[in-house]
Amino acid sequence: MPSFRYLQLDVFPAKPGGGNPLGVVVDARGLDSAGMQRIAAWTNLVETTFLLPAEDAAADYQLRIFTPTAEIPFAGHPTVGSAHTALDTGMARARGGRLVQQCKAGLLPIDVAQHDGARLISVQAPAARIVREGAEDTGALRAALGLRDFGALPPALVEGGRRWWVAELADEESIRTLLPNHGAIKALARTDACLGLCVFARSANPEYELVVRAFPAGAGIVEDPASGAANGLIAAYIAQREPAGALARGYRVSQGREMGHDAALAIRIDADGTVWVGGRTHTVIDGTLTWPAG
Repeated sequence: MPSFRYLQLDVFPAKPGGGNPLGVVVDARGLDSAGMQRIAAWTNLVETTFLLPAEDAAADYQLRIFTPTAEIPFAGHPTVGSAHTALDTGMARARGGRLVQQCKAGLLPIDVAQHDGARLISVQAPAARIVREGAEDTGALRAALGLRDFGALPPALVEGGRRWWVAELADEESIRTLLPNHGAIKALARTDACLGLCVFARSANPEYELVVRAFPAGAGIVEDPASGAANGLIAAYIAQREPAGALARGYRVSQGREMGHDAALAIRIDADGTVWVGGRTHTVIDGTLTWPAG
């Protein structure tokens, strides 16, 4: 049977085991789409990715991203983790601290840097737009969130690579103690063809400026411990609505503690509003995947 190098990663960990798991199949030539989907269903991780040689001369490698049930064009933690794997396995080499990933969302620039003695990988999030925002959807969001006060920014449906409802709550405690109505979030996701609801609040903690929780009920997931795409949309929303605010050029994020994880994400926002989502990756498993052909 054909075999492939297979890595399992911890992406965005603030401490070992704190991040979001990811499976990566290296040099997946020989696998068709159906085979990739079967592997992703078998690993049963939130996402499994497949590294391939680039087809576009402007890219360093090609990436395909699968949930257990479908292929998706873009996701943040699979992109950051797969770039880490491409570098470690020799599938790609950074040029001037930069990689270019080819995926269903197009060609995405990726920055590779060193920070505090560790590799920090950041992906340029797809351009985002605000689909709608404001009080007209408060009823549906209240059903999802219960009796929680909103923060400075109104809730908004934001699209860019993925589509999420984002809602700022009044304070960090509101995020940490939230018991969301998952049925209402699923209905919201179905109505607006989005992944679900991502909530955030500003924090005075010296280790991070934003605390985030993500509930992708539209993908059949109760809660995500570290969501790069959702954080990219939150950052784009903040940058568009508060271009002179304290968070307008970037900030640090804490996510996942409520579900036993501890993830740390770094957000950078350029002067033109371009959002970069980054963090560290740790390789947990490096082995061989043996998979039947056909």
